[in-house]
Amino acid sequence: MSQAQNQPQHPYMRPEPHISEFNRPIVEEFRANGGRVGGLFEGGDLLLLTTVGAKSGREHTTPLGYVRDGDRLLVVASAGGSPRHPAWYHNLLEHPMVEVEVGTETFGAIAVPAEGAERDRLFEEIVRVAPGYADYQVGVERRLPVVALERSFTEAGPDEIANLADKLVEIHRWLRDQLRRVRAEADAYFAEREAGDVRPVGLNLQLRQHCLAFCESLHFHHTGEDAQLLPEMERRHPHLRAAIGRLRAEHRTVDRIRGELERLLADVTTAHPDRFRAELDRMTGELEAHLDFEEESLIPVLAAIPFPPGPPGV
Repeated sequence: MSQAQNQPQHPYMRPEPHISEFNRPIVEEFRANGGRVGGLFEGGDLLLLTTVGAKSGREHTTPLGYVRDGDRLLVVASAGGSPRHPAWYHNLLEHPMVEVEVGTETFGAIAVPAEGAERDRLFEEIVRVAPGYADYQVGVERRLPVVALERSFTEAGPDEIANLADKLVEIHRWLRDQLRRVRAEADAYFAEREAGDVRPVGLNLQLRQHCLAFCESLHFHHTGEDAQLLPEMERRHPHLRAAIGRLRAEHRTVDRIRGELERLLADVTTAHPDRFRAELDRMTGELEAHLDFEEESLIPVLAAIPFPPGPPGV
């Protein structure tokens, strides 16, 4: 699920993403025909990428060619051979959580640009499938970025998500997985740095994107709870006011930890490995404790609320 972060809203509704007039006919044809389009894209693999504007906070949808690499989808920030990176690339560097449409499927993803030898390897694979990107690269001085779109999490099927408690557990499971991934990537980064590897910058960017994705998701999750879920629960279940008050206070604490985590990752290139790991472990412990308390407090009540819920007021 991509995140319109600039305004609170009902969690299952969001403003229509911006689409340029040039791309609008392509997007409409894509959606009307299950991902198939004619013209320049006929016969090619095409996806729709929705990013959050780096400055505006507004969502933008862009059609892009892609190449599969295992479970990942690879896109190239070629901008048709422009000397500048496209806007969608700048957007995903600021907001790694994106939305992808392929065929009739829509899913959330984390956008991770490849660097160093990994970028070169992936670009060669892409050029074998779509040689036109090699022509774009020859025509510009900039190094065309290769971006891997990794599914943010595999949503459970309708038989597994029957109520809001199930949905909360699913979201928390993904957040916990991301925390573990950040720690594993930090360990790998420091191992390369300590071994004198001259390529850790690529892993640094990978670590940065996953950390930002975790922080964005945590912020979006709590913003939605504070704006919609908790007030409604407080109204319907007055006996939970004390627990809900504590959750609101914990959300402020978690937001502070989120900022600390972002600052910690910003200094990863010069951080002392032991101090970095100790700080990361401290923050992880506090975040895990919050998730545990949230589940303990909310699951018994949320289990009685169907998911997806009806329209507001129902």
